[in-house]
Amino acid sequence: MYIVAIAWIYVALMMSVAEAANTNGTVLGGIVTFIVYGILPTAIIIYIMDAPRRKRVKLTLEREASELATSQNGNETQAETPKPSATPDTKL
Repeated sequence: MYIVAIAWIYVALMMSVAEAANTNGTVLGGIVTFIVYGILPTAIIIYIMDAPRRKRVKLTLEREASELATSQNGNETQAETPKPSATPDTKL
């Protein structure tokens, strides 16, 4: 995924250099070309393509936090709960 982004940034850089070096072009036009055709679309595409990884990381962190909370609560409740008796309940 990143190799395509790097290649597109290179293409946009060459477009901006051609814009700045043109007799009718300006350096400001080259900078705007690089930002509008290179940086902006690449940032948006990388953000969209990276969404599944961010979701997996978020779920992993939430799962670890819930396991930690469960283990901490489990340790406290084990001391408070009485242990069952060895003899089964019988009807009187």
